[in-house]
Amino acid sequence: MVQLYLKKPVKTKLLPVLPLISVFVGLTILSWVAWPIISFQLFYDPEAAKIITPLADDFISQAEAEAAEIDLTKASNWFPNQPKKATDSPIDSYLLSLPKLRISNAIVRIGTDDLSKNLIHFGGSGIPGQPGNAVIFGHSVLPVFYDPKNYLTIFSLLPTLKEKDDIYIRFDGVDYRYQVTDMKVTEPDDVSGLEQKYDDSYITLVTCVPPGTYLKRLWVTARLVPFDKK
Repeated sequence: MVQLYLKKPVKTKLLPVLPLISVFVGLTILSWVAWPIISFQLFYDPEAAKIITPLADDFISQAEAEAAEIDLTKASNWFPNQPKKATDSPIDSYLLSLPKLRISNAIVRIGTDDLSKNLIHFGGSGIPGQPGNAVIFGHSVLPVFYDPKNYLTIFSLLPTLKEKDDIYIRFDGVDYRYQVTDMKVTEPDDVSGLEQKYDDSYITLVTCVPPGTYLKRLWVTARLVPFDKK
């Protein structure tokens, strides 16, 4: 006579909830990626964009831009139809600091193209400290990856700036203080922010928004102000 012994199944309280845990983790990751884009549309876009042009019909994600071989780490690809101009400057680089975003002495280069290595001064735009508008490009990604020392993420928190936030420039050994006066959001091919005006000295910081996409451009303009007296 053969006897069979069957092992009693081990019951665990964890197995029934595993699918729920998986769903929760998946939703958490999705929210983590999507929230910066949604929050920009809800909170920053209407506030910053007093001048907003109609949106493009196609939403261009970073992955789609890469698939289309649009490399926006190259400043020359941001406005490919804009004539390239030289900037008449005695030096080829200067420093930018933005205390609110913990950016300290970031390098801005004139006449170069690689946004992964530094910020880019748009050719033909004004010189800091002089009448005109110095336009500076910077790359951005999802804010969770923000690192003020990494040029691929350096402008990710630019939408959080407010009026009168300070931006400091050291150009040719001279320090200048600027304060934010205006923010606007435009379509990618809108170059109105490159226009020059000579009633004062301005700088304009430019990056892609919403964070992690190439859908629009954010332009943050600041005006030269005196240093506070100690």
